[in-house]
Amino acid sequence: MDDFIAARSQMALSLGFHIIFSCIGMVMPFFMAVSHYYWIKTNDEVYRSVTKAWSKGVAIFFATGAVSGTVLSFELGLLWPTFMQHAGPIFGMPFSLEGTAFFIEAIALGFFLYGWNRFNKWFHWFTGVVVGVSGLVSGILVVAANSWMNSPAGFVYSNGNYTNVDPIKAMFNDAWFSQALHMSIAAFAATGFAVAGIHALMILRKKNILFHTKAFKIAAVFGAVAALLQPLSGDHSAKDIAKRQPAKLAAMEAHFYTEKSASLIIGGFPDEKNKKVNYAIKIPGALSFLAHGDFETEVTGLDKFPVGEQPPVAVTHYAFQIMVALGMVMMGIAVLYFIAVLRKKNWRNSRWLLKLFVFATPAGFIAVEAGWTVTEVGRQPWIIYGVMKTKDAVTPMPGIAWSFYLFTAVYFSLALIVIYMLYRQIKMVGKLYDTV
Repeated sequence: MDDFIAARSQMALSLGFHIIFSCIGMVMPFFMAVSHYYWIKTNDEVYRSVTKAWSKGVAIFFATGAVSGTVLSFELGLLWPTFMQHAGPIFGMPFSLEGTAFFIEAIALGFFLYGWNRFNKWFHWFTGVVVGVSGLVSGILVVAANSWMNSPAGFVYSNGNYTNVDPIKAMFNDAWFSQALHMSIAAFAATGFAVAGIHALMILRKKNILFHTKAFKIAAVFGAVAALLQPLSGDHSAKDIAKRQPAKLAAMEAHFYTEKSASLIIGGFPDEKNKKVNYAIKIPGALSFLAHGDFETEVTGLDKFPVGEQPPVAVTHYAFQIMVALGMVMMGIAVLYFIAVLRKKNWRNSRWLLKLFVFATPAGFIAVEAGWTVTEVGRQPWIIYGVMKTKDAVTPMPGIAWSFYLFTAVYFSLALIVIYMLYRQIKMVGKLYDTV
């Protein structure tokens, strides 16, 4: 394997695993806090049981997220030393602040896990809220660092030198808000649907129905609300990308030629050699409207960029289509769920609705992975958009391929351990709460 490909593959693998752990770590504490609040207000022991069960899951994902995040930090310096040499002093602030948020999260989680029957009940609940808030802040800060790579700011670049560094401006670059908003909502949607799907499966199997029903309702509401908000966030992100990274938008839509009243492409198979998309559904003018708010406005195509600066079209387009398709599926299920809650009460316990949530269990995380593929692959060939190319930032150290194989084994082993621990936790829930 080529060292450049190996370095990129190792980073992609590491991010692919870490993003799942971090999403769950950002969101699950809020589920836990809501359940804990219900227990304090109602004194219903089922909510106490749900809170304790979820807190153990939070601890598992906190530990695995810490490990995978630490590995990523080392990989940035090991695989991309030139990038870190130049970029580190500029966008290092969000990483340092993320470390502070991480320590606060760790302390608060320790208080929460070992604070049962030791603290005032509201202070104990508050420590759980701090776990969620600090985890969410950590995620936003990391995304702020990534957004800088897509919209570099806070420095003057001249003759290969980076001067007049402003770390605040670098952190709050033009892309940080849209990326942080989109990623945060995606984390809530993905985790909400995944947790709701697992509890829905347990209800269908008639295991501890009361326990899983209460847990399902909390997770489903979070996931459904996020799924309904995500298209609004996505629209904001698309308009932002159209202005800042038109090449990425063109790759997302397989838009080869600059034109007015550009068509929105749904599905299809990009033919990069002949500059066309086969078997696609085209909606005239829709891309112009989504990108610029007007059906006639010109949309920049890939023909406006040198061949060496065009993102890989097929991968970016397919990932974007997968993300959007799964987002629409989740939004549809969310609409049905709220109809059941607000209008059709007899739907709430129906097997078909529970089966839809079971079916959608992995949908959110697949969409998250696809979305990050769009973000990262769509920026290529740049590691710092418009400033430094990825090929110029990779380590000169030979033998990176072996490192890739090693880390692949480590991450798959870690994934198997996490799956086993969660499976064991679910079985323990069954034994502990059979009478609930």
